[in-house]
Amino acid sequence: MIDIGKTLSKVTLWDNVGCLLDRQTRPNSPIVVDGLRCLDAEGIGTWLITALSKYAGHPVQAIIPVGHAATVVAIRDGQIAFPPLDYEQPIPEAIMTAYRAQCDPFAVTGSPSLPCGLNLGAQLWWLEQRNPAALAGTTLLPWAQYWPWLLSGAAVSEVTSLGCHTDLWSPARADFSDLAHSLGWASRFAPLVRAGDVVGTLRPEMAQTTGLPANVRVLAGLHDSNAALHAARGFAQIADHDATVLSTGTWFIAMRRPATASPMLPPGRDCLINVDLEGRAVPSARFMGGREIESVIGIDTRRVDIRPDQPALLAGVPGLLASGAMLLPTLAPGCGPFPDRSPRWLGEPADWHARRAAMCLYAALVADVSLDLIGSRECLLVEGRFAEAEVFVRALAALRPHTRVMTANAHNDVSFGALRLIDPDLRPQGELRQVEPLVGDLDAYRKRWHAALENTP
Repeated sequence: MIDIGKTLSKVTLWDNVGCLLDRQTRPNSPIVVDGLRCLDAEGIGTWLITALSKYAGHPVQAIIPVGHAATVVAIRDGQIAFPPLDYEQPIPEAIMTAYRAQCDPFAVTGSPSLPCGLNLGAQLWWLEQRNPAALAGTTLLPWAQYWPWLLSGAAVSEVTSLGCHTDLWSPARADFSDLAHSLGWASRFAPLVRAGDVVGTLRPEMAQTTGLPANVRVLAGLHDSNAALHAARGFAQIADHDATVLSTGTWFIAMRRPATASPMLPPGRDCLINVDLEGRAVPSARFMGGREIESVIGIDTRRVDIRPDQPALLAGVPGLLASGAMLLPTLAPGCGPFPDRSPRWLGEPADWHARRAAMCLYAALVADVSLDLIGSRECLLVEGRFAEAEVFVRALAALRPHTRVMTANAHNDVSFGALRLIDPDLRPQGELRQVEPLVGDLDAYRKRWHAALENTP
């Protein structure tokens, strides 16, 4: 499995019964080209080929790519036409204002207006404003589908990537939006296929370089949060029930597959409609939780999810609840349920463990609001890196006493969801673990947090 996330690139090797055999990772960093922040597609591609070469002695049968959203790769004459924009690249406000005047309404696309290049259509609009011929002669590929093109030469698009806050897809019509059609972008995207479709086999030169069999099947692949949702549906408690999956990494993304009608979502609070593997609408809410946590504690310091540190972080919680020390949102401007708020500490902890515990409580409080916005209830599965952060998941369980909050084995994640494209009957290894709520009055802490928000401009 290939998982090209915003912060990390990952390659995992699995056997036919769903057991993880090996895992390789690479930190991702943006590059600057002509003054623009871009993704290092070439650097990631070089590393990917080296990583795949490690499995030359294994009977690899298939490769399934997964990628983050809000990125498009333009292919011209068999190569990348220009480095793909990083969605965190700011776009001039005048350009954004003109772009938003063209967009279809939220009710049609499920795409809220987001900052920088988080709406894929905004990137394409800006590129053409800078250079009207930028897209001439190109084929457009969503980020997740660039990797099967690199490996097999097959150019395809896929609905979970197109349906993720791009402004380019209409979930109800299962077709490109009016905007995408009217501006000619729809016809530039590669043909639409299903995530589990085999689009080809390895290019001959790729097979020779990696040492993998030439008949390795390459699948179309999908958006990473949808892969996490597909993994979760492998559990009987999740499969056909009203359940929410909270995928945690750089972004915390809550995706609810409801048994009842979808709630009316407030687009101004980072709520959106994702599209699942079957093209069905999935009410979703998100915030940049991992980025916010790391902006306070530092990405290279002791993480909040490291197992040996959990007792010390848990020990810091009673003092926080007693003192009322807390962080108000938002550390990622324009994102999350409080996009226009400025961050502020109330009684910032000096102790290192307490500070990290406070960030976990902050993430739980913001997640609690996001979950309410999409009508989450009954069952919540927290997956990804921060499922290992005990203060975070246990605080969520305390804040949502009428919800069964659960975590799963760390291997039952995005990559496992991609694996289930090959075998939908594959069941996750291990069982779900119901989270024990934190001891203490989390409800009073939440009330103080919301009161402070109301009293803060």
